[in-house]
This record gives sequence, C-alpha cells and structure tokens, in this order.
Amino acid sequence: MALLAIIVFSTLSPIQMRPHLADANAERGLAYVLLGLALAVGFPNRLYQALICVVVVAGVLELLQIIDPGRHARLLDAVVKALAGVIGIGLGQLLVKAVNQREKTGRSADRKRHGAE
Repeated sequence: MALLAIIVFSTLSPIQMRPHLADANAERGLAYVLLGLALAVGFPNRLYQALICVVVVAGVLELLQIIDPGRHARLLDAVVKALAGVIGIGLGQLLVKAVNQREKTGRSADRKRHGAE
C-alpha cells in the first residue's frame, strides 16, 4: 500500500525531507482521509478493522516521532489524524453504498427491459 508508505515516510522522516504541499494540518488531514477512503473502498466489509487500523496507525506513528529529536509527538496531532481517517472511512462507506445501489438499480432496470421484450 503505497499511500501508507508515503504516510510513514512523511511522519518519520526528518522535517526537511518531508514533502510540503500545503499547511501541515491540511497535509495530515488529507493523507489520513485518503487512507481511510482507500481502506473503506478496498475492504468494504471490514469497517471495524479499517477503523482500528487508521486509529492505531495514527497513534503509533505519532509516538514513533519521539525517536527523532527534531520531531515531536503530540496527542492532538494523533487525534486529528485518527479523526481524518475515520472521516475517510465514512466517505468510503458512502461511496461503496452509492455504487452498490447504482449497480442494483441498473440490474433491476436490465431485468425489466429484458422481461418486457
């Protein structure tokens, strides 16, 4: 999972090596929203495991920042990352449900069309 590798690198690398695309909070939030979204879409029937994964990854990576003297581990950062991941999972669940509903509606319309012929 390339996205997780990027998150790990960005979180644990020295600050000057970290990619800078926007405000640090926006980058954190977007990274974890995307991680949550990817987990929800990739594993749609594993909601609880996906939730546990984003929360644990956020917490563990934040704690691992203690190793680097140039970085700091903050509870607030871990909470923001975990919440962003949960939001991503929620968005992913909505996307999966919408796609499933659309497929179901499409199959129903196909059956009606073929039954009417």
